[in-house]
Amino acid sequence: MSVLPILQELQSVHDNLAVIHRDLANFPPELAALDADLKSTRKRLSDVAKTLEALEAKRQELSKTLSLAQSLEDSARTSVKSAKQKVQYTAALRDLDARERERSAVARPLKEAEQRIETLKAETTELEAKEIKLQSEFDEYHTAFLSEHENQVVAEKRLTIRKAELELALGAGELNRFNRILQQRHGKAIVTVEGGTCTGCRTKVRSMVLHQLKETGLVACESCQRYLIQSAPQ
Repeated sequence: MSVLPILQELQSVHDNLAVIHRDLANFPPELAALDADLKSTRKRLSDVAKTLEALEAKRQELSKTLSLAQSLEDSARTSVKSAKQKVQYTAALRDLDARERERSAVARPLKEAEQRIETLKAETTELEAKEIKLQSEFDEYHTAFLSEHENQVVAEKRLTIRKAELELALGAGELNRFNRILQQRHGKAIVTVEGGTCTGCRTKVRSMVLHQLKETGLVACESCQRYLIQSAPQ
């Protein structure tokens, strides 16, 4: 059985769904503003989460470094207390001073990281509350919007079901090829040949391919790889 009728109907279904999706995504100003705000809030939440993850890793690393620095400082302080001779005491005191500076150099960025983490956690809480509020408002307006476009919503469901049926009938191999071309060629996998030219990429089709098209009704464009079919008679 020829796959041509299936491919043609599947292309038609994709075309109609694209129109419906475009219309259903064409929100009125108030709904569009809510949608934009919601997306912006989610983007910020995502960015904050990534920053928090990086800061948490940095805090853990700094905490380990600080713990080691503190241990070395404590050891140096013990050495100062146990020094019996002036030379030993001076050297131990100098070492203690260096260890204190090392600990302080780690403690400052650690404190800054911890403060930044707390700030971002507070922002996350605010953003999550805002997201919930915006989602609720969006859902309310979107439901009303969809009710005004009930015919398109029903048509979308019907076409989606038909699309699944056609994809099943087409088979995995041919379906993968169709979807690949569909994605690569801006939603147009099937085009006609007019005047010996592919209407998809405007490339002249070789006579041998034209003969094959006449014989089989379906060939692939050697240039853009789209399915080529004969144009309907005028």
